[in-house]
Amino acid sequence: MRGAFLKVIRNFRDTRLTGIHIFVIVQGIDTGCSNHMCGDKKAFSELDESFRNTVKFGGKMLVVSLYVEDLIYTGNDAAMFDRLKKYMMLEFDMSDLGMMHYFLGIEVVQSAAEILDRFGMNNCNLAETPTEAGLQLVKYPEEGRKVDSRVFKQIVGSLMYLTTTRPDIMYSVSLVSRYMECPQEIHLVAAKRILRYVQGTIDCGVFYKRGNKSDFLGFTGSEYARYKDDRKSTSAYVFMLGSGAVAWSSKKQSIITSSITEAEFVAVTACACQAIWFRRILEELQFKQRGPTAIYCDNTSMIKLSKNPVFHGRSKHIDVRFHFLRDLTKDEKLT
Repeated sequence: MRGAFLKVIRNFRDTRLTGIHIFVIVQGIDTGCSNHMCGDKKAFSELDESFRNTVKFGGKMLVVSLYVEDLIYTGNDAAMFDRLKKYMMLEFDMSDLGMMHYFLGIEVVQSAAEILDRFGMNNCNLAETPTEAGLQLVKYPEEGRKVDSRVFKQIVGSLMYLTTTRPDIMYSVSLVSRYMECPQEIHLVAAKRILRYVQGTIDCGVFYKRGNKSDFLGFTGSEYARYKDDRKSTSAYVFMLGSGAVAWSSKKQSIITSSITEAEFVAVTACACQAIWFRRILEELQFKQRGPTAIYCDNTSMIKLSKNPVFHGRSKHIDVRFHFLRDLTKDEKLT
């Protein structure tokens, strides 16, 4: 869904409400009422019902948001956009500002559509996944053919920008970004597949729903020594707060691990660092987390290793900095 913008030149002062509404007057305003409350049947421009009565449509979804005289709307049916603009402009003195670019001082950029247009992928064949199943990339394939590195870097750079709002392409973009130095045709094909996937999911995004539980949860995992160039594993994590993801990452580990358990241990440690940082931010925002933050991992051996204070011979060679995870678990900051 994409947002569009209308601006009301003359406000909704004459719109009538249904029923009686009670208003609580903020401190500092003299109303002449001893209890600082009053009732009215006439609309204020900030009231939701006055606005809903004006633009209520049945059928397909149309989402409208109003702040004073600024109105933004989005939905899944272009015809409803036209109906909304037509009826609103007949009823009120309004100006159509087109697609939304700024709202309340916040810049809104339709990055995905612009990127697809830039690289000529508007009418491409859609892909169901950002990466082909079982794909094996190497730096110098046997039958490789070099491609224009500038174009490849531009595609990857644009996709990296999209990962700030698209966790579903984080792994795939991280993968193709490893081959920026001397890209081959197979690398370009992999990058363009991500664009094909974006084209098919351009109206998808992270949905944050009001009223959901505010538990801060982490999920992490690793991909063990899959790629032949250096056999380093890949770490990944995602954090959920309420109904949506708020932080995510996928990157190659800095060391070579000798087992899946060790690769998972490194991945969980990176996830734990992010969890501690996020807990501090939430505390500063007066949203302090009560109790430890749960981090979910599907490796039983790693979970036991993080809780066991005894160092086993096979795990001593892991760098000391990763063992702070045990202390966090012991101090009940993480679980």
